[in-house]
Amino acid sequence: MESPDPANIRIITTLGHVDHGKTTLMDALLAANNIISARMAGKMRYLDSREDEQERGITMESSAVSLKFQVMGRDAAGERLPKTYIVNMIDTPGHVDFSTEVSTASRLCDGALVLVDVVEGVCTQTIAVLRQAWQDRLRPILVINKFDRLITELKLAPVEAHHHLTRLIEQVNAVMGSFFASERMEDDLRWREERERRLAEKKDQLADEADATVNEADEFQEKDDEDIYFAPERGNVIFASAIDGWGFRVGKFAQLYAAKLGIKEANLRRVLWGDYFLDPKSKKVISYKHLRGRPLKSLFVQFVLENIWAVYDAVDLNPNHEKVAKIVTALNLKVPPRDLKSKDTRHLLSLIFSQWLSLSTCVTQSVIDIVPAPSIAQRTRIPKMLYPDLYESTVEPKNKLEEDLFSSNSSSDACVTAYVSKMFAVPAKDLPENKKKPITAEEMRVKAREAREARAAAEEAAKAGEQTEQQTSVAIPYTPPPPPPADEPIKLEPVGDAEVVLGFARLYSGTLRTGTKVYGLLPKYSTASEPTHPANVKNLVTATVEGLYVMMGRELVPVDFVRAGNIFAVKGLEGKVWRSATLCAPGEGGIGEVLEDDGSCLINLGGVNRAVGLDPQQYAPPIVRVALEPVLPVDMPKLVNGLKLLSQSDPCVETFQQQTGEHVILTAGELHLERCLKDLRERFARVEIQASKPIVPFRETATKASDMAPIKTPNAIRGTIHGSSSSNIVKFTIRASPLPQDILDFVLQNISILKKFQHDRRARDSAEAQDKALTEEQEGIDIYGDVVRKPNVAPEQFWDALQKVCKDAGGEWSDVPDRIWAFGPQKAGGCLLIDARKSGAPFSLKRRLERIKAGDAEVEVEKGARDFDIHIETGFQLASFQGPLCAEPVEGIACFVESVEIDQESLGKEIADVLGKVYAVVAKRRGRIVAEEMKEGTSFFNVTALLPVVESFGFADDIRKRTSGAASPQLVFSGYDMLDQDPFWVPTTEEELEDLGEKADRLNIAKGYMDAVRERKGLFVDRKIVEFAEKQRTLKR
Repeated sequence: MESPDPANIRIITTLGHVDHGKTTLMDALLAANNIISARMAGKMRYLDSREDEQERGITMESSAVSLKFQVMGRDAAGERLPKTYIVNMIDTPGHVDFSTEVSTASRLCDGALVLVDVVEGVCTQTIAVLRQAWQDRLRPILVINKFDRLITELKLAPVEAHHHLTRLIEQVNAVMGSFFASERMEDDLRWREERERRLAEKKDQLADEADATVNEADEFQEKDDEDIYFAPERGNVIFASAIDGWGFRVGKFAQLYAAKLGIKEANLRRVLWGDYFLDPKSKKVISYKHLRGRPLKSLFVQFVLENIWAVYDAVDLNPNHEKVAKIVTALNLKVPPRDLKSKDTRHLLSLIFSQWLSLSTCVTQSVIDIVPAPSIAQRTRIPKMLYPDLYESTVEPKNKLEEDLFSSNSSSDACVTAYVSKMFAVPAKDLPENKKKPITAEEMRVKAREAREARAAAEEAAKAGEQTEQQTSVAIPYTPPPPPPADEPIKLEPVGDAEVVLGFARLYSGTLRTGTKVYGLLPKYSTASEPTHPANVKNLVTATVEGLYVMMGRELVPVDFVRAGNIFAVKGLEGKVWRSATLCAPGEGGIGEVLEDDGSCLINLGGVNRAVGLDPQQYAPPIVRVALEPVLPVDMPKLVNGLKLLSQSDPCVETFQQQTGEHVILTAGELHLERCLKDLRERFARVEIQASKPIVPFRETATKASDMAPIKTPNAIRGTIHGSSSSNIVKFTIRASPLPQDILDFVLQNISILKKFQHDRRARDSAEAQDKALTEEQEGIDIYGDVVRKPNVAPEQFWDALQKVCKDAGGEWSDVPDRIWAFGPQKAGGCLLIDARKSGAPFSLKRRLERIKAGDAEVEVEKGARDFDIHIETGFQLASFQGPLCAEPVEGIACFVESVEIDQESLGKEIADVLGKVYAVVAKRRGRIVAEEMKEGTSFFNVTALLPVVESFGFADDIRKRTSGAASPQLVFSGYDMLDQDPFWVPTTEEELEDLGEKADRLNIAKGYMDAVRERKGLFVDRKIVEFAEKQRTLKR
């Protein structure tokens, strides 16, 4: 599968809506490579290798295949010579549940075949995949598929079909134009901001000059959008029917009719599509302006569509064997007479069209003409991957590594750079090295010769009387295989049907060989820091390439090496790479011993977070949650291991364990969930699994309506509540109000900025806590189903932008930003806590963040005065995290704290009363008070006591009940202490006997503990069944 010339390699993917014919199109290309039968093309769906894919008729996983085509070309001297091209193709799903498979595949490709059903037209996923191709800078080719439906189902005339096709191409071009327009608007805004910044700098430098102007050369550069649209005359539109195996570009018919019409092929190609007509008198091509009312048919209808309609009419719609024979003769096709008389019209159509308008030839030629080779494509695609904020088409390479990447250099001294876009699991038995190899003819002849020689030797021994009384056996001599070289690693055979995880990758530069040791850069690796930086050390792993494979759909073909510009599967990353990584090495020989020496070859192609800031409809974040448990509890370890394998091999699934201990799986939809459960049961866990009903997250809110219940709080605004604590020590007034939609949208759009503010406030936390918070932000979705969106303002501009949005909302919202107390839930959400108290300065989050940024510590006096404010904020976070309806997060509510009144005198009495109750509970449980201190500046007491562990059960509930929740205990084990009692003590002295009696009415606590332990362990307990017998009496009848 190796191409002699790197310029003859193409890497493309198929994109489109579900059921638009992507896998059927791939079948036609596979049939052209003799991988499957031409008769089975379109029916077999070879790349749908899963059983459930075949049953449902849709693709669920991306599949790659490398095809070889020979195309006639011309050399420098103009002679026609055959050229060999390698086309690496990736077939992707069209269902929205598996859209992440599309994004992982498009990252590896240079071009795309965008399929559109000619009847259904532009669908939701069509727009999504076009946006994906636009963002990844793929060169798209539009394939208008299922052309036969216009004839057999819609029964359109050729003229009507031409209008239908024109509208369809215009719809697709409108989508492409919207992408271009939005990008140009962003470019214009960015240029204006940059211009203002330069102007301000120049004014500062030239303060004496009244008017400072920007250089005239820095004018906004307009871009031409001509090359982004689909136009049949340019050759980037294919009209096809994949099920019937035919397809064409207008250039095909221009080539057929050029000599007949006496028009140059290039000129005819330009006018064959569109409103151009052939004047029957002058035999010249005219435009619609020169029709002069004549009912002429366009060139495309007359020379293309009518011929296709004629074939379908003669073969399928109105079968006529004579017409079919004439058509076959006129087109100079070779169709056997037996097939001409066949009643299977679809097969006959396929035979005629596959020779006349071969789909594989058309697609291959289009890919070669439109999609650039890796060495050319990477010149524009790699800069965008390295610099996401780059808006130019390309940049000059800054070092040798970028030179190798931009040019797809495959020499031995080029830096090896490969990007693993996803991991996928295959059964170990399906690996080529574990399959039973077929015996060749030469090996069979050798075995037969050895068997004949053994039989002849046995017969000669029998004749010579050399047989003994002991039983003898004839054995075929066995020659042990030579031992493996010392430097070759020992390969362990996989046990049973274990799953092996492989990496789905593309090599961008260099040559990768089996056995090479490479660096693996995980997505969070930062190239801005040194490789030895603590943050980079855990994101940099080393791995040995154990195997390289060329993917041929369901089969894997082992290879010794892979050159730049190819798609391949790599073995050896299991346990080191989770989902994606960049493989790097300074050269073909692998990495060295010293990391610093190889630092120049390290680059992170997967550092761009593709989930954040993108359309949720396009990437279908996992939203359906299901709790899983094995039928047999003993199988729980297998389920946990299976969930890890599933999460690693599926880029869209998320797995985690809840605080309740449940193992939860998040999937994109119902179909995705079914596939994941099937994989867990049959491949990864191999145990019976029980799944709960889908747990779909909700959001609670409150809105204004025309018909609402009467206000419950008299003489107050709707939503106001007056509350108080026990004994009326603390009285408060809180008002809830729906948040204006503009403010809510702004807050939700910039949730990632609010999380960043939290990180700044927790700057003194441990590095692990910061990394965890950063990971949650980068994932793009958390376990509560919230999608993190791309912020539309910079962090330093957040408060100014919020002030503008609130001012536009008007009313009481105008001055809200300076009085925002907190956001919720989890301090970053769509709810606001607002300090609306009239006395004193508001408790403002904005001012607190400014003080933290300036490095000022909070004043202790303010901390004391705001002591109850912390509890109010905590209550707000709890209430917004679990709403009143069904304990789901709340969104779009603003809570105004209008007043908080504290009765200090009653509070002092309450504290004293609470202390007495605390002492009583501790004494009752045989504890002792160690220390008691008042928290400075507050009314809180910290009481430290020692309590026996055996008496501590139920202590927290007891103390909360006795103190009405005013005291909250925290129990920490502090060690062992001597129990100052003898378990065998009995009263002996006169005083003890007089006080306690002979039977010692008081319980011996030490003996009680001892007997309880002995009883638990099944030991003998010396316990009297009847106690205090002298107190018993017989009741009279």
